[in-house]
Amino acid sequence: MRFEARDLKPYAEPVSPDQLKEGTTYFAVNFADEDMLVPILEPKVFIGRNLDANEPGLYFQDFDSYRRGVRFVSPTAENEARFEIGAERHVFDYERALDVLMSCALRRRKAFGEG
Repeated sequence: MRFEARDLKPYAEPVSPDQLKEGTTYFAVNFADEDMLVPILEPKVFIGRNLDANEPGLYFQDFDSYRRGVRFVSPTAENEARFEIGAERHVFDYERALDVLMSCALRRRKAFGEG
């Protein structure tokens, strides 16, 4: 099996806030270490803008609770879901998240002498 070759940019390309679509799954990519060798990938669903007048911003929900049908307006949402506001800096579509992970793989090869 072979994955197609691609050129990776030296910077990450998160989804711009104006391109986010409600109900679409995006991927948060963060790192557990300063050297950016231990990635954390988390699927999140964009659920809308300014859903609470007291806390304006971009709202994301954890994928699992969204898939189970829990919504921001659900009576038990606070206990059954995680909501985040304004996490757009590290939110990517699938292909751009893959680019971030492939860049990490190259850093790991260099750091650990792998491959």
